[in-house]
Amino acid sequence: MRTFQLPDSFVAPYADRRVPWGYSDAAGNSLGEITFLRTYSRQREDGTKERWHEVCRRVVEGMFSILKDHMSAHRLPWDEEAAMATARDAYERLFELKWCPPGRGLWVMGTPLVNEVGNSAPLQNCAFVSTDDMTAEDPSGPFAFLMEASMLGVGVGFDTAGAKKGFTIHEPTVHGPTTRLELDADGRALPAVVAAGTPVLTIPDTREGWVASTTTVIDAYLKGTVLPVLDYSHIRPKGAPIKTFGGTAAGPEPLHRLHTAISKAFQGRGGQALTTRDIADIGNLIGVCVVAGNVRRSAEILLGEIDDPDFLDLKNPEVFPERNSYDPASPGWAWMSNNSVVVDSGTDLSGITEAIARNGEPGVIWLDTTRAYGRLADPADHKDYRVKGYNPCGEQPLESFECCTLVETFPSRASSKQDYLDTLRIAFLYGKTVTLLPTHWERTNAVMQRNRRVGTSMSGITDFVDNHGVETMRDWMDEGYRLIRDWDVHLAEILAVRESIRTTTVKPSGTVSILAGVSPGVHWAPGGTYFNRAVRFRNEDPLVTLFRAAGYRVEPAAEDPSGTTVIFFPIKAPARRSEKDVPLLEKAELAALAQGHWSDNSVSVTLSFDPASESGDVADVLRDFAGRLKTASFLPQGNFVFPQMPYTQITAKEYQAASRTLTPAFLDAIYDGDLETIDAIGEAFCDTGDCELDEIKINAEFTATPST
Repeated sequence: MRTFQLPDSFVAPYADRRVPWGYSDAAGNSLGEITFLRTYSRQREDGTKERWHEVCRRVVEGMFSILKDHMSAHRLPWDEEAAMATARDAYERLFELKWCPPGRGLWVMGTPLVNEVGNSAPLQNCAFVSTDDMTAEDPSGPFAFLMEASMLGVGVGFDTAGAKKGFTIHEPTVHGPTTRLELDADGRALPAVVAAGTPVLTIPDTREGWVASTTTVIDAYLKGTVLPVLDYSHIRPKGAPIKTFGGTAAGPEPLHRLHTAISKAFQGRGGQALTTRDIADIGNLIGVCVVAGNVRRSAEILLGEIDDPDFLDLKNPEVFPERNSYDPASPGWAWMSNNSVVVDSGTDLSGITEAIARNGEPGVIWLDTTRAYGRLADPADHKDYRVKGYNPCGEQPLESFECCTLVETFPSRASSKQDYLDTLRIAFLYGKTVTLLPTHWERTNAVMQRNRRVGTSMSGITDFVDNHGVETMRDWMDEGYRLIRDWDVHLAEILAVRESIRTTTVKPSGTVSILAGVSPGVHWAPGGTYFNRAVRFRNEDPLVTLFRAAGYRVEPAAEDPSGTTVIFFPIKAPARRSEKDVPLLEKAELAALAQGHWSDNSVSVTLSFDPASESGDVADVLRDFAGRLKTASFLPQGNFVFPQMPYTQITAKEYQAASRTLTPAFLDAIYDGDLETIDAIGEAFCDTGDCELDEIKINAEFTATPST
């Protein structure tokens, strides 16, 4: 499976080395290791689970196998000795958590899904597709990509541009999706019973089958083609295991609900124009289906125009009550995407400032700056003139159908600037390597292999700045960026591929930053010095049993008590401040520093602020940072309180009390398969703690209570 292999004699000593996991808790367990076990340690056939030194081997061997295979396929020179030396260095630095693939790469790099199938889609965190690419022949094309990518765990951005394409809604001759779904005793859908001659589409129980059935519905209304009766009887019942990506099947109900909802949105509207709301509804309803279909997380960002009142009101329950409903019997779908306006740096934003200060949306994307500039400290180069939008977390500008290739580094864990620069070489090599492997989407490959876009990210930036200062951070950013640009030129010549159009970014991070014990991306950590970190586990996860026995606080999840358990880990972190202790303007300045001196893509920044004291500063940030940032999102702190929030601050006394009552959990029982284990859940899209909060909001929206 892997054509490049590290020697056993090299890897063996690492089995006995201490892993520098991040965030030791009050009992001496490491939250980093617990996160690794829950999310990234794959289960073997014998029931045992991968240890960290084994995952490092899988990742490094998978990475260098792609490199070796590329050189072989193109009959290019391959220096095995030099590659082995670099691979050993990559392994050492990964083991010490100085760099890391994004969560998806940590989970699947080196597995048959990547190295045998030869498909990089499972390694891609996120993507963007423009509905401007809707055509009369294929109006559902962008939605098909949105759905399939989402089902693969890729977060997808999309826009409302298709509303200006002049599409007219048609009335199809048969309304198959409205047929009542009937299940047998085992939860399988009963076969459709129809009159002779009625067209029937039997949906295969595959990702492609789900997507094709949905495009059939969309095309029926936008092309006027026949809509067959849809037969769901081949779809696995709820609870059946899913082998490739783990978890269990959701049954046919989510797909049936999606088809019915799309039909309901269009029925009786023959001759009317396709609207902004129609596009938003289709995209959001697809996202809801994917989430319900047991991809644990799915993210969407929807981009629209600032002068489009329907777009600005998409989350206004007074204007669109159905899509914003909080009725559990008929829930809305507006929550599925974060919404942002696409503007130029000179656009007047006063009309949306009040809404942003009130609830954080819409976010803002300065598309003219994005298309013209890489790093904002450099002159305009206009390399990204074809960019149409952004990924859901806002760190990667993308063309339509383009995916983003990410990798992460941790400057706060480097022993010196030279140590960090050496780590950057390895990290960028990982990202460049992933660009060598195509996806199964031809249109995506056409863009990605032209651009070779890589996002080499920094995380732990605020830790570094609080300890070493802004000037030192700026120096490391500038020198690191120059190194990566020179290194890219060298690699492009060796690999006989194009140089990367962009090379650096700041992604939001989250679970990967927890492994290393650093602050996420450019953000200050939410918890500060002392906090409880609430982590969600599947009820059947043996870690639940271990931590309950060790005296931890263990509760059924408020949003899913029958399937999910929440465990609280008391943490003392090295952070000097939490995000609520940092003024809004300081957060914006740090993001601008990273956009100016490090990221030639973008910086994912959610500017949290105190609504009581900083609402007035929102307008100042929007005015003063146009031209200094490419994107900005806002989050009023404390507007809503959700049960079992990921981070809850505690006192030093509470932490000390926990240290006297909790006992270490014997994690070897999980690794060795002594307890019945389950496979890692893997990671979807941008592996960000913010997205974890979104997941809780999705499921607990009906129990949210306004704070006072």
